[in-house]
Amino acid sequence: MLAAILTATLAPGVAAAAPATTHYTGVLRDGGSWVADVPARWNGTLVLYSHGFGALEAIDAPNPEVQQAMLDRGYALVGSSYDPNGSIWALNSATRDQFESLAAITRIIGRPRLTLALGSSMGGLVSGQEAQIGGRLIDGAVSICGLMAGGINLNNYQLDGTYALNQMLRPDDPVKLVRYASPAEGAAAAAALSATATAARATAAGQARVALATALLNMPTWSNSQAQAPRDAAGIATAQYEWMTGALPFIMPARYFIELSAGGNASWNTGVDYAALLARSPHRDTVETLYRRAGLSLRADLSSLTRHAGVRADKAAVRTLSRTSTLSGHLDVPNLTMHTLYDQLAPVEFQDQYARQVRTAGDQHLLRQSYVNRRGHCAFEPSEIIAAVRAVEHRVVTGRWDQVATARHLQADARALGLADDPAFVRYRPGRFVNDRHLKVRAGWPSAARLG
Repeated sequence: MLAAILTATLAPGVAAAAPATTHYTGVLRDGGSWVADVPARWNGTLVLYSHGFGALEAIDAPNPEVQQAMLDRGYALVGSSYDPNGSIWALNSATRDQFESLAAITRIIGRPRLTLALGSSMGGLVSGQEAQIGGRLIDGAVSICGLMAGGINLNNYQLDGTYALNQMLRPDDPVKLVRYASPAEGAAAAAALSATATAARATAAGQARVALATALLNMPTWSNSQAQAPRDAAGIATAQYEWMTGALPFIMPARYFIELSAGGNASWNTGVDYAALLARSPHRDTVETLYRRAGLSLRADLSSLTRHAGVRADKAAVRTLSRTSTLSGHLDVPNLTMHTLYDQLAPVEFQDQYARQVRTAGDQHLLRQSYVNRRGHCAFEPSEIIAAVRAVEHRVVTGRWDQVATARHLQADARALGLADDPAFVRYRPGRFVNDRHLKVRAGWPSAARLG
């Protein structure tokens, strides 16, 4: 049986003509919807796709190109919209609706030989949740560009950066950072902070202070044109500034939807020692260099940030996001993560945080992490995604990772697929995610039985 599965799911190549596909749709109990596509030459693997933050629309692949490439290779696909009646930060319903969609398509097409979860961005967090609680329902998971540090850490790292801009550059006219009444309020705050940062960079002191904020925001160091030299502090700071001004108009209005889902603000900076935080940052050298050139006291600015930090979380909101939007580190099934090296919305340092959690839970044998040398959030080629799926298939079928999750093997496998793209897997070790508040995830995760 194992040999048959391996032959069906892992053999490279594509049929001469794309097989016919049957499209299915359905309605979930909470009013959401699901879709599925099943090729005539189904290879026996069903992929449960969890989409990212945004429109609550039922889709079963990251984009049409990935969808077609997977269908051409015999994969069946299914995915849901999540509950359309709440926030678009849909973590209250996502795992439940995904497993309900899985049950619905299984009743129609029969039990798959293998069932794998695949999720991107916010959906990467969903597939991570599925990997930790869904062992009776899925066999393995792939989390790409995932928010693996969880919703609370997501809001906290963004708060650290925007707070630093506020406090250092406009202390007498601060903008609102939390508890937005609408996305528009967040957008107005983002516009104000971006304009302030742009004006500040006209001086060496302003450049240094903006660099401190972008370091706390974990912004990428690859500019629009090229990766910066490791010791080029000015170039790195410019690249991070460019990424920040592009990211703030997205992340600050998005906070409204996370707060809506949580029932309040679940981020805080009271008690944060910003000197200790920067001391662990992979961007510390850049900040220190620019402060030294500007003749500023970094110690004084960090002390000021620590002293004035006063954003407090709503306890009920923290409890809600702890329950719905975090990972415990436990894994029921194998999970392969994939991340670009330069991600402006889900810092690659999230992967360090997730690996630490999994090691603490004692499940590191089930986790592998892979990296793609590219800039941008979820900027993956179809061949890279399929190679990651195939690696998890191998682990599920054989019970061993062997070398399939290494950069060298993933790169070779992606190229062997024969797609017209350019895979870029590389060996990489991310820096420390320094914004973690050491939150302990509460017990009481729902069981798969109650989710089904």
